[in-house]
Amino acid sequence: MLTSVLARSALRRSRLPLSLRIPPPSSPLTTNPRIFLHFSSQRRTFSLASLFSRTKPTPIPSPQVVAQITRLEADANVHPHEVDKQLALFRALLDTTLPSSYELVVTRWERMCEYDPSSPLLHSADAFQLYLSSLVKLGQTANVNKAVETREELLVAHPLPESPVPQPSSQDLAQSVLAQSTAPQTTTGSISQADMAKLLAAFNGGEGHTPIQVSIIDRCMTIHFVCYLLAGSFFFLVVLSVFFENTGFMKAGPKQSQFEPTEGKTVNFGDVHGVDEAKEELQDVVQFLKDPTAFASLGGKLPKGILLTGSPGVGKTMLARAVAGEAGVPFFFASGSDFEEMFVGVGAKRVRELFAAARKKEPAIIFIDELDAVGGKRSSRDQQYMKQTLNQLLVEMDGFQQSEGVIVIGATNFPESLDQALVRPGRFDRIINVPLPDIRGRVQILQHHMRNVITSRDIDPKVLARGTPGFSGADLQNMVNLAAIQASKEKATEVSLNHFEWAKDRILMGAERKSQYIDPKNKLATAYHEGGHALVALYTDGAMPLHKVTCVPRGHALGFTAQLPESDRTSITYKEYLADIDVSMGGRVAEQLIYGSDNVTSGASSDIRHATGVAQNMVKYWGFSKLGPVYYDNRDDNLSTNTKEEIEREVLKIIRDGEVRATTLLTSKIEELHRLAHALVEHETLDSDEVRKVIRGEPIRNISEVLDEELQIKHDS
Repeated sequence: MLTSVLARSALRRSRLPLSLRIPPPSSPLTTNPRIFLHFSSQRRTFSLASLFSRTKPTPIPSPQVVAQITRLEADANVHPHEVDKQLALFRALLDTTLPSSYELVVTRWERMCEYDPSSPLLHSADAFQLYLSSLVKLGQTANVNKAVETREELLVAHPLPESPVPQPSSQDLAQSVLAQSTAPQTTTGSISQADMAKLLAAFNGGEGHTPIQVSIIDRCMTIHFVCYLLAGSFFFLVVLSVFFENTGFMKAGPKQSQFEPTEGKTVNFGDVHGVDEAKEELQDVVQFLKDPTAFASLGGKLPKGILLTGSPGVGKTMLARAVAGEAGVPFFFASGSDFEEMFVGVGAKRVRELFAAARKKEPAIIFIDELDAVGGKRSSRDQQYMKQTLNQLLVEMDGFQQSEGVIVIGATNFPESLDQALVRPGRFDRIINVPLPDIRGRVQILQHHMRNVITSRDIDPKVLARGTPGFSGADLQNMVNLAAIQASKEKATEVSLNHFEWAKDRILMGAERKSQYIDPKNKLATAYHEGGHALVALYTDGAMPLHKVTCVPRGHALGFTAQLPESDRTSITYKEYLADIDVSMGGRVAEQLIYGSDNVTSGASSDIRHATGVAQNMVKYWGFSKLGPVYYDNRDDNLSTNTKEEIEREVLKIIRDGEVRATTLLTSKIEELHRLAHALVEHETLDSDEVRKVIRGEPIRNISEVLDEELQIKHDS
């Protein structure tokens, strides 16, 4: 009976919850010749069920339990012959179900048997049972018989007085412990009762010779699988995102719509005004697209690429559309930002697809707006994907055959930022500057945009063109549109000159903020500030003519003084730059003269910034200082400290001199400044003619008369 119990205990010592281990060589299962165990091959299998196994790890004792065991151990060490204290320690250790606790129980018992065999603990049946249970828990079932023999020998050598209660023998205690350890378990993963019966029958000499199938399953650790799962999911998502980005599968709208010819209203050269020279240069491209062989008869070759440069709003995109409309060829539009993506190689792939689509539709035009976004100068600090995109663009343009009817037109506001390899001959061969329209061009643009607007008969586009120098085509279109919207809001039957004047002031000075309340004191201070600008602009030789002055808040400013040149300014003289600085300093000087240096406000911040910028450009770029005609680049790190200090001293001197000139002028015109400031407070806005009347002391219309006239106009309309 003891042998069969030992065999079952050997099988029970496995720590794997759902499998059996091969018993050690000392186990009776391996020494009994009548038992044949067939083990499956040592395969490491894995299943998702292992992730959700109900087997829980061995719990770690709480700090309270550790403290209790420490206290019990201390008591047991102090009182080694008190059986109750020893038993309390043994039971507490076994309750932790930890191998180290079992080993401690075994160590304390065996040390007692070796060094203190006369201890009353030797005669305690409960203590001996706890010791045997620890042996079984540690898988040392084979040592149970030896333990029984050792205790019996020690009991004979160290007997106790006769006890009225008979004590069970050591053999009976061992049988009881082994029987409890081999009791049938109902938890998941235990040996079935049928297999246990077969094992016992075979071990006890039965006739069962059927081999017992024992499967060995070595599962991977859950933490490893989770790490592999997360890493695999990350790489899978990256590949999936690249797939969606390249195929456009998840994008809203048509797939790769940027590689299809742009549909819409056809534009021709008759719709583009104010850039006659640029249109004349682009006529060659139109003729080439209509007949590519016309220029090859004498050996001439047309440029492969054309670069349009100029300020924003001058009509570069309109010119490119007009070339396509005149030639009647497909127009492929792309922006420089369309090629930039976070994934390496996507931009280069899009460049290839764009040029491939254009070749299929040749003759065709490829227009790349904001070319500097993709064709900027390369440096070692650039990202790899940016270099690949530009390299692919260079290869595509250089790979054109001369017979191919594909023209690339690029547009940029910053031609100096483009890579030199992009603008060399063979790529963007021809660079066409699209300037701001002159007065004749502004007249044509205004006439073009006023065709669909009901305007008054007394409006002369020439007068409007003379009053809008420096306006681009987009600004003029915006002015006409704003005037029409304002007339509609006022329920007018036609757009009058006042509406155009309002739209021009709206673009130049910003929107009025009449609803903002300003107390009379601050309003008068603003009037003196703007009056200082106006008087310096009137009396300074070389200053731009005064257009209008107001103390009504516009945009982010509390007041505004507008100046317009009499004609288009192609170049600016040294005297005109100094006059510009004087006008900028006039507002601050007026405040200082009226209110004193301690009461100067921060309203002149924008004026100071403008004056400082002009002075710096005069010194560093235009040679208008004692440093001479030398160009000093802001990005040049080779400038010496002395040179930088000289530049700063020259900038400060130019601004100080302008401040002195404005102070001298306004001091001599102090009475005119008082009259102009009070007139601004009353009328809020004055044009140049009204300003001249005010400073001469001539009367202008009373504010009530102006209001009555405006009310009458609204009533008539």
